Amino acid sequence: MEKYSVLMSVYYKENPIWLKESIESMLNQTVKCDEFVIVKDGKLTNELNNIINGYVKKYRDLFKVIELKENKGLGIALKIGLENCKNEFVARMDADDYSVPERCEKELEMFEKNSDLHIIGSNIAEFTENIENVISYRRLPVNDKEIKQFSKTRNPFGHPSVMFKKSKVMEAGNYRNYYLCEDYDMWIRMIKCNANCYNFKEILVYMRISKDFYKRRGGIKYLKTILKFKKEQYKSGFYSLKDYIISSSASTVICLMPNVIRDFIYRKLLRSNPK
Repeated sequence: MEKYSVLMSVYYKENPIWLKESIESMLNQTVKCDEFVIVKDGKLTNELNNIINGYVKKYRDLFKVIELKENKGLGIALKIGLENCKNEFVARMDADDYSVPERCEKELEMFEKNSDLHIIGSNIAEFTENIENVISYRRLPVNDKEIKQFSKTRNPFGHPSVMFKKSKVMEAGNYRNYYLCEDYDMWIRMIKCNANCYNFKEILVYMRISKDFYKRRGGIKYLKTILKFKKEQYKSGFYSLKDYIISSSASTVICLMPNVIRDFIYRKLLRSNPK
């Protein structure tokens, strides 16, 4: 199979135990990566540094660590990290999530079967504490047509589940700084560059949900960002006027509603119940 890189960004608020679990899940893939790029997004705690240094010492030829003097945010950290990935195929991973052992093997096999694909992701299981405690599932569209239609209103990929071709990401302009929209922004720009997309129906990644996860999807700061983002898509021609009005109106309502109601909307209406 093709060789691939793993790309991860770490900042000082990460949980050391979760970071280790996340890294281990990628090291335990049935098809191993030959490069693991970690971007230290600003100064880290001693615990986080010790964990990363331990892996660098144990796997001397595998890990590539890039240190940023200041916290630049996820978009810029991933931009710099991707520029330093040596392989065409890159698997994204967050510092607090968990990939099933067959994740990368399945994604690489799909790329082999369909050489015209550029982005592959999967459905997501959202959990708290440990992966046995799944609270919801994020069901995403599967084929290219469905994904592109879905992207007119919502993010069509679970970021930590994605493997993509570096060349297509670079063609689209690489990641950029876009508060809580770094990945959605990237996928749309790739789609504009005629990227072909696919999502596995099965769960390949377990995504950790913090207590304030849905709270961060609200408030004035996030609303300003998401409205700016959607206006940009309308002006570029990606959204029709109808898409723009419906999507912006829905975002405004959800952002301004009380946290407890927003939590209910996400869990019960925008996700499926594990039971």
